[in-house]
Amino acid sequence: MKQLNVWGILGIWAFICLGGGIYASWQGYGGHAFAATLTAFSLLLLVMLLFAAQGVADNLARSTGPTAGFLLGACLFLTYIAYLLGTGTFAVARAAVVAALVFVPLGLASSATKSAAGAWQDFLILAGIWVFVKFSPSHWLWPYPGGHLAYVFTVLMAVGVALAAFVLIRRVNGIGYSIGWGRNWAFYVLASFLVFACIAIPLALRIHFIVFAPQWARWPSFLGLSLGILFFTAWPEEFLFRGLLQNFLSKASKSDLAGWWTASVLFGFSHITNLGFPNWRYVILASLAGLFYGWTWRKSDSIFASALVHAAVDATWHFLFHT
Repeated sequence: MKQLNVWGILGIWAFICLGGGIYASWQGYGGHAFAATLTAFSLLLLVMLLFAAQGVADNLARSTGPTAGFLLGACLFLTYIAYLLGTGTFAVARAAVVAALVFVPLGLASSATKSAAGAWQDFLILAGIWVFVKFSPSHWLWPYPGGHLAYVFTVLMAVGVALAAFVLIRRVNGIGYSIGWGRNWAFYVLASFLVFACIAIPLALRIHFIVFAPQWARWPSFLGLSLGILFFTAWPEEFLFRGLLQNFLSKASKSDLAGWWTASVLFGFSHITNLGFPNWRYVILASLAGLFYGWTWRKSDSIFASALVHAAVDATWHFLFHT
């Protein structure tokens, strides 16, 4: 695989931050609170992207060992404190909740350093991160600007914690946390997307989960929204469910097939609360999607490839169908 180097990753990071800053300014945001928010966003995004650059994670883990994980955790926490102070929303309760989010998983990861990947601590950390992203009071934790960026900030913080725990402290192999392009990837990505679409669209129409309703007026925002879906929805979910969960399940069961199917079903059930509980139609379709994402991840050994399929599915759903 031809993996992007640090300069390529920094280019993507600068493009996203600059574009987001210009768009927010155009929407009328400014002042100290806006500057603090943009700085926090930039730092958290930098962590998420920089670890996907060639050699960065290995060099950090090799040079400093597990200590790097706790240093990263401290940086994440201090970034959050700076956000609270800069936006005038500091509260001890908020700081305490995020401190627990950051340092409890790192402590659990440290307690499992002598265990093989797939230890009970690994699954407990994954469950805790998923519960935090799914059910935490994110709008309360990230109140500025009006809670509009709460989900994005929560996801970025969760990814940073997972990187510190599993990449730096646990040093888990086979995650595929990279951005690049490999041999036959075009076939894997296109085949996975097209075959899934041929199965899922008729099924979703049949069970009345979606209706064909193209959003033609929203197509000018296609590129920006697709990039947002890729980096803030597809990428984090592929990291959690494929790079980590499917990885751990395969190693714990000593079967790639068992890990693939189990992770796909769990991915489906993670959507049971979406659009009303219990949403069994969502569970069925998400489980089916998980099979294709998991296949792409295993064939490419990269969450970037499976994230591309994931983002293509979500973007198609968003612009061509209505739930």
